Amino acid sequence: MKLQERVTLFQQRLQQVITLSGLNRSSFATSISVDRSTLSQLLSIDNVRLPRADTVASIAEIHQISIDWLLGLTQQGSLGASIMPEILEVDDYSTTIFDKYLEWYQEAIGYKIRYVPTTLPDLLKTEAVAEYEFNRYGSGKVDQSVRDNQLLLLQQRHPGSELETCLSLQSLRSFALGQGIWQGLALESRTEQLRRMIELTDELYPGFRWFLYDGKETYSSSFTIFGPLRATLFLGHLYVVVNSIEHIRKLTERFDDLIRKAIVHPHEIHKTLEDLIDECE
Repeated sequence: MKLQERVTLFQQRLQQVITLSGLNRSSFATSISVDRSTLSQLLSIDNVRLPRADTVASIAEIHQISIDWLLGLTQQGSLGASIMPEILEVDDYSTTIFDKYLEWYQEAIGYKIRYVPTTLPDLLKTEAVAEYEFNRYGSGKVDQSVRDNQLLLLQQRHPGSELETCLSLQSLRSFALGQGIWQGLALESRTEQLRRMIELTDELYPGFRWFLYDGKETYSSSFTIFGPLRATLFLGHLYVVVNSIEHIRKLTERFDDLIRKAIVHPHEIHKTLEDLIDECE
């Protein structure tokens, strides 16, 4: 479904919620903590954007509907139903998760995706780095892993895509110097990867924004937040998927805390990567 089609469907369902709530627009706006002009803009035929994640979450929570139904991702959880129960999915990590991952990226177009990678951001990885990681940890086929990363990059180039990612500076430096898990990766491959990251971060900015925090001051496991829709946590060979409003809100607060603690900001990434190239050479 294209973004404009999703906006139109959202408007139709929002109007249904307003009608069955029995409230006028002013009172409905107050109930979800926005002003009437904001609500009118959301319903305007000229509107081409989905609302903020916190607004969608507020509508769903206050008026007892599911976020997925409101955004047109499902027919379940419609009006008259209770809030959709918290969904918790735990499964073995495999290449099949990437099919879901790409689908979730598509569904979240128009919302900010927040991403803490396990090693490096997948969409920035060169083929050599993807193959190296796959040979250490992967299952399935290496060419599929490379393809999945390429598809993530294509997705990020889509108009309306917005992605923020946080990583520790120490993790990035360990990669550049070939330390830890990267000891077996050739200097040439590491340098190629650093140059590729410079190229892509310059190209994709401001839709893609990369922050580095001090790993000596804070730590974070790998997780991804797909707007207000769901979040995934990667735990070695297991992954956990949640879509409860409270879990997503807590993870978002944690991500925002990482950004507040960042010591390298998006406009500084280029120079940081160049400095690492000089250091490892």
